[in-house]
Amino acid sequence: MSPDATNPPTAPTPAKPPPPKLNPVRVPVPEEAVGERTSDFREVLHAYSKEDAILEAKRCIQCRRPWCVEACPITNDCREYIRLIAVDDFDGAARVTLRENPLATSLCKVCYHYCEDACVVKKKGVPIAIRHLKRAALDYGRGDLPYVASAPKHQRVAVVGAGPAGMMAAWELGIRGYGVTVFEQEERYGGLMQTIPAYRMTDADVEADRARYKNLDVTFENGVKIGRDVPLEQLMADHGYAAVFVSIGTSTHRVLGIPGEELTGVVPALGFLKLLNRGIEVPMGHEVVVVGGGDVAMDSVRSALRRCHGGHVTLVYRRGRTEMPADPEEVHGAEQEGIRFLFQKAPVRIVGHDGVEGLVVQSMELGPPDAGGRRSPVPVAGSEETIPCDTVIVAVGQKADLEGFGPELDLQLTSQGWPQGKGKGYATSVPGIFAAGGRSVVYAMGSAIDAAEAIDAYLAAQRGETTGARPDPFGGSTTFVKPAGYTAPIRV
Repeated sequence: MSPDATNPPTAPTPAKPPPPKLNPVRVPVPEEAVGERTSDFREVLHAYSKEDAILEAKRCIQCRRPWCVEACPITNDCREYIRLIAVDDFDGAARVTLRENPLATSLCKVCYHYCEDACVVKKKGVPIAIRHLKRAALDYGRGDLPYVASAPKHQRVAVVGAGPAGMMAAWELGIRGYGVTVFEQEERYGGLMQTIPAYRMTDADVEADRARYKNLDVTFENGVKIGRDVPLEQLMADHGYAAVFVSIGTSTHRVLGIPGEELTGVVPALGFLKLLNRGIEVPMGHEVVVVGGGDVAMDSVRSALRRCHGGHVTLVYRRGRTEMPADPEEVHGAEQEGIRFLFQKAPVRIVGHDGVEGLVVQSMELGPPDAGGRRSPVPVAGSEETIPCDTVIVAVGQKADLEGFGPELDLQLTSQGWPQGKGKGYATSVPGIFAAGGRSVVYAMGSAIDAAEAIDAYLAAQRGETTGARPDPFGGSTTFVKPAGYTAPIRV
């Protein structure tokens, strides 16, 4: 027998298809010209055209492990809606977007896009414009899909606060068949989203998201402050709610605590931004200083520039640029618009007679890291200087308004000020009451999902039932599943 007969040749192994070629260059996002946009609050970043959205989506190499989805606090399947956009299926992309995200119209304008930080393309160039493709999905696909609740549970849950956490919890519970009442102390909904300037996002965007709740048993009541108008404990004892979710966020501004802060011309940032969003003119000088380094500070400097009628705006921050917690995209926008940045300067006192005339600052050196890992600023002796100004906007952080929320809840206050329950699923020490929030819009939404799932489990146990994954929000027979290849969440 010949060797060929005993060892017949094997079929050649099929060649693996070549991996998608990585394109490191992003399709430019249309942007309002710097010289024109600072005269008013017109939108700065515009939408992709349909053709450009498809081109940008085709840059995605569709990783087997969906890093982008793992980095999303609400596990929105961005890999899939990008794939659908690439093949011109915008209706399908809109459906995938809205399947996990009822606040998609707002998020496609203001999300921190943690997904883009995790994008593999970033290693070689500019990450896929995932947030802007979300917007394209809604712009060119069917973005008004009605949500459908599962069978009624005949139990009602109270949600305290109509910010992103409260609205997300209301949706999650509404989809699961609960009746929900959302109590909001302000006239408008959105929580701290109501401080985001119109050049980034408008009130109409929040209302477009809220309109998606119309077919769910979710009722919004504004002008009601739980804890003052209605005691928290009465919601369950006297008003018949089976559970309560507290999502009050950080609605109160922090003060500098320095001499002169009572002078006319010292303005709290949150109040300033809220008034602007309501169309109310805020008195503003021509030499404005904003103190702070977070997103509220960025919104304040860029808004002040649009309201100081040709004046100058300076940002004072006690750490360096790399330590700023603000979204780098917003910092870049402020730099483009001519905002002056003074880093490693801390306010010492505000000077003036009838009003603000200057801000005295002291230079800071960055010392050892603090408990949170950030380098602590240390004053430099003899380094005081005065910055002439007629307006000082204070944007050094927020805290929660805990009026009416007693010690029996045993709430934990995070380093950034929002209260949350210490137990599993953000349960407080009072059975049936849960509390959570987050450091950004989408992180707040993510914490609300966890709390809503815990509330569902708590109430299901009372009924002698078990619970499971979120049902299909469009009324189908499927339930929520993580996309193929998903391993573990990435939290940055």
